[in-house]
Amino acid sequence: MSFWTKFVAYSLATFFIIFPASLLWWAAGVLGRLWFDVFCFRRFTVLKNLQIAFPKWSKAEKLAVARQSMQSLCYGLMEFCQLPYMNQSYLKKYVQFHGFQNYEDALAKGKGVLLMSLHLGNGDVAMNMMVLRGLKLNVISKLFKNKFSNDFWFGIRRQRGLKFIEPHGKSTPFDILKACKAKQAVVFVIDQFMGTPFGIETYFFGRKTGSAYGLALFARKTEAPVIPVYTYRDKDLITHIVFESEIPLEKNENRDLQNRQMTQKYNDKIEQIVRLHPEQWMWVHRRWKTWE
Repeated sequence: MSFWTKFVAYSLATFFIIFPASLLWWAAGVLGRLWFDVFCFRRFTVLKNLQIAFPKWSKAEKLAVARQSMQSLCYGLMEFCQLPYMNQSYLKKYVQFHGFQNYEDALAKGKGVLLMSLHLGNGDVAMNMMVLRGLKLNVISKLFKNKFSNDFWFGIRRQRGLKFIEPHGKSTPFDILKACKAKQAVVFVIDQFMGTPFGIETYFFGRKTGSAYGLALFARKTEAPVIPVYTYRDKDLITHIVFESEIPLEKNENRDLQNRQMTQKYNDKIEQIVRLHPEQWMWVHRRWKTWE
């Protein structure tokens, strides 16, 4: 990070770290209400998404989850700003791991690990805490066009050794293969819409949409185990990081068909996780853009 970017990052961290989590959560609730009920930014999108996913819910249920999701996003930004001060002490006090043996078993196979994740809870906090625990992580994430935003966002996330791979760059396949060969983990965040040429037609919550097939492609190429990982907050604002059991690769002579089948299987798992904590998923995203 440049001097001024670092100055801004640590100034924000110093500001937010002085307030108790409960007060920040309350403030996030106020901001979430302003976002959703006053400025109505993407209110229609959020409610339409919830109608697609949970058609049998009442209007009151959809509104409650929508507002909680906005609060979660606002709180997540405040958490993100505190990342420079999140150390081993923070890890021990505010973070709990579940199913970590699933990751260790996958890593022991010696082919690297492909971590399948989504925008639920606070993934940035989770990934930094995983690095603090000793995981060597490479995250596939697109860059911003604005230089300062890029420097700020990625500078904070890189502080503890988190590495990034550009989604569709010339060296992307080699970077992923290199990470797997080095017995490291590569994080694929696959819950957002993806059209052609990098996406294929799938179903999510029973509705046709487009999903990135990169995870299925590299699972076949590397034979590295695919482990679902996600994070959520409990009522005490403790961060829980969950590693689920491996999703077995189902091989097929027809590569296109295999990519489609495995991508659908990954989508089904993502849907299952969202159903566990719908109030913490990012409903503002237009997940069903093309086939609405």
